[in-house]
Amino acid sequence: MPAPRQVSELLPRATRFASKLGHFARVLVRLLALVAIYLRRPALVTGVVILAAGGAGFGMSLLGATSRPIGPVETTMRLVPATHGESVLSLPPLGTLALDTHDGPLRLEVDVDRINQDAAEQIFDDPSVLSHLEEDVITDVRKGVYATAGRGLVAGTACAMLVTLIAVRRPRPTLAVGGAAAVAITAIYSYAGLSLNPRAITEPKYTGLLTSAPSLIGDAEDLAQNFNAYSKELVRLVTNVTKLYDVTAALPAYQPDANVIRVLHVSDLHLGEHAWDVIASVVQQYSVDVIVDSGDITDHGLPAENYFLQRIPSLKVPYVWVRGNHDSVITEQAMRSLPNVVVLDGKVQTVKGIRFLGAGDPRFTPDRSNRDIPSETEAVARQAISLAKVADNSEPEVDAIVYHDSAGAAFFDGRASLLLTGHAHKRLNITLPKGSRLMQEGTTGGAGLRALEKPTPAPIEMSVLYLDRGTRALEAWDEITLGGLGLTSAQIERHQVKPERATTPSPIPTPSGPVPDSPIPTPTITRLPTEEPTSTSSPSGTLPGSPTGSPPGLPPALPPGVPEGTLTSPPASVVPNPP
Repeated sequence: MPAPRQVSELLPRATRFASKLGHFARVLVRLLALVAIYLRRPALVTGVVILAAGGAGFGMSLLGATSRPIGPVETTMRLVPATHGESVLSLPPLGTLALDTHDGPLRLEVDVDRINQDAAEQIFDDPSVLSHLEEDVITDVRKGVYATAGRGLVAGTACAMLVTLIAVRRPRPTLAVGGAAAVAITAIYSYAGLSLNPRAITEPKYTGLLTSAPSLIGDAEDLAQNFNAYSKELVRLVTNVTKLYDVTAALPAYQPDANVIRVLHVSDLHLGEHAWDVIASVVQQYSVDVIVDSGDITDHGLPAENYFLQRIPSLKVPYVWVRGNHDSVITEQAMRSLPNVVVLDGKVQTVKGIRFLGAGDPRFTPDRSNRDIPSETEAVARQAISLAKVADNSEPEVDAIVYHDSAGAAFFDGRASLLLTGHAHKRLNITLPKGSRLMQEGTTGGAGLRALEKPTPAPIEMSVLYLDRGTRALEAWDEITLGGLGLTSAQIERHQVKPERATTPSPIPTPSGPVPDSPIPTPTITRLPTEEPTSTSSPSGTLPGSPTGSPPGLPPALPPGVPEGTLTSPPASVVPNPP
């Protein structure tokens, strides 16, 4: 039972609402009576009313949409007829968020189209904008709803009159229907406004990839109670992304001679939208010839995630790709439809003079709570053995094998000079016993949405490889590392396989940490001209406790007496836990 005070507060509001609703109802009845008088046939009146209602709904849905900025975000708003009142925020390709904000047959739809880069940079350049950003966003939303309501009213009324005029071809009934439509739409708007429920934000309904949002941002009740803090975090996120763009725009370029092929190695983008701007900047600054992506470009392999792939053609260079364990067959089909994408599927393919071999991960485990079962472990090993046989029979030899999981690299040793992998979200560079160099890339997307789950964000990592155009042998590579969300560091390390002269690395340090108010620091550039056949992250090239002759993170060597290319049982460590 509601408290007496609550009842006393609700009664005046209910009385005013009933009075307004009764007024609208009386006007609507009189207008419909005029239509009936003019037409004089009940069946015709009913048909005209149905046509007018359909025309009004059509006009509101298709012609009533408005493009409105909300802070740095460009949106499209529309008010459309619905079976029940709600507000739906669409965030392609992640999904939708629905709020039960009001009653009545009206739904507010808001589509997020893009982020206005100029507006976002203005927020970063002018700290005073941050102090009133929340108020500006609220004002933008209010103005957007009012503008959308006005446009929907005009569009709905006009379409109702148009279909009536086509049906009866008489001006007076048409005008009467137009008046009735305007009154009805206004009444629906008023009903929705009077029944507004501000606490609907505490009970959001997610669809698509946003179903994981509660685990990322916490309980909705806490979010509503701490909305001011949440708004500041949102502003901070926009600031970080803008700063990230500015840092990457200043990346130094390497000027090799004409006999060098430049290969950009990326991996594990995981829907990290900001990664495309970083990649585009590096492609331009370094004059990259070909991009190699070792998998996990999406998070769940859903059709809605294919929207994320549309930036690839704009890179304007060949994009060599293998499927990761987070990518589905649907993802692969979408990649094959892009003009500059080369999907590796077990056959040797030559791109920019480099002979690539690779295949998609046989597993599909987008749920990070899952761990590999023995059959999946064996599938990875058997596929790696199959690829190794293809490499053995290839003439001329394969230059690079691209595979998502480094667990298969032990089977590729000696079959190609370069083994390009990902999956572990950690960079690793080692020379295997038979001379193949394993280059495991980190996460170019900063692990996507997972960056919000951990106190220390994953860095954004990629590498530029320099291959001799004649021999396709690796001559040097640059490791590019950018601080993840909340950090502003940038570092580029140069490594040369055959140095011209030995020098001591001289890094120029830059601060890292939360976004400062000062200008962006200069990226760190470290040049390491010497290269030993060991891991760049482990001085010895092996981890403590690793089997002799086994590189860190890889399966142990095959038992004595077992010929290479066969598998009696899958090695216990052939596939580490998937990230």
